[in-house]
Amino acid sequence: MSTGRIKGKVAIVGTGDVGATTAFALMNSGTVSEIALIDIDREKAEGEAMDLSHGVGFVKPVDVYVGDWEDCWDADVVVITAGASQKPGETRLELLERNVEIFKDMVPKITERIAPETVLLVVTNPVDILSYVTWKVSDLPYERVIGSGTTLDTARFKQVLGEHCDVATKNVHAYVIGEHGDSEVPLWSTAHLAGIPFDEYCELTARSHDDELKTDIAEQVRGAAYEIIEKKGATYYAIGMATTDIIDALIRDEDTIMTVSTLMQGQHDLEDLYISLPCVVNRRGVRNVLELNLADDEREQLTTSAETLRDKIEQLGL
Repeated sequence: MSTGRIKGKVAIVGTGDVGATTAFALMNSGTVSEIALIDIDREKAEGEAMDLSHGVGFVKPVDVYVGDWEDCWDADVVVITAGASQKPGETRLELLERNVEIFKDMVPKITERIAPETVLLVVTNPVDILSYVTWKVSDLPYERVIGSGTTLDTARFKQVLGEHCDVATKNVHAYVIGEHGDSEVPLWSTAHLAGIPFDEYCELTARSHDDELKTDIAEQVRGAAYEIIEKKGATYYAIGMATTDIIDALIRDEDTIMTVSTLMQGQHDLEDLYISLPCVVNRRGVRNVLELNLADDEREQLTTSAETLRDKIEQLGL
């Protein structure tokens, strides 16, 4: 008799806050039966694996253990959360240059061992640039290299809209596209609740929906990570949950629409860079990239966001 449990395997490269929290969220999801933790600091990975494995009695059966590069070979998904931390006095560009070099060294160690159907999921920031680097270095089809992109930004946007409209977040349908960063673009033109456009819903329920409110909400969503970092030093719970949601869509072959970072091939006149748009995600990775009908100002903002990423790519000589 089948239990219906999916026997999936995930390898997580990097056991810092985000990697460890992703492993914890993944354990609780019941999606996989095997989680390999890989880190250059093996002792740190061992500690995380021990701590997590002591909780297996509270979740569906899952094997959590310390792995090495060889453990990537039969993984359904390899999640990359590894990367250098910013040094005192180091600029963002200098940090990015160091992380690019780390990825150039690390990614081949993964890709020379993985199965033909394995999907790489990049979470390390700046995720759009490092997803692009991973794709370039890996020589894999673009659909099998995904960045977490604006998945979390979209969740934040929906949560704030839900609070404003006094409805459950799951009943809010809205997207944030573009760079996962300061130039991200919240889409007001397509935001709706139960099929009712956001502006119309607010009119029906006597709630504000003017430009000032929209600017405040956009700034709240865009600045959320900065505020959390200022208060507690880092963000990891929500991104761990967002990463697990993407893994679920991949392993369960869900055909779920998510704002992941993927290669642009002419969508909205964008080419040869990774940026977030709504994508259909399933076992093969990105199945389709959805090109929405954007308002003129949203299209301009997306173009600006892409130019921000393009400038960084050119600075790095990629």
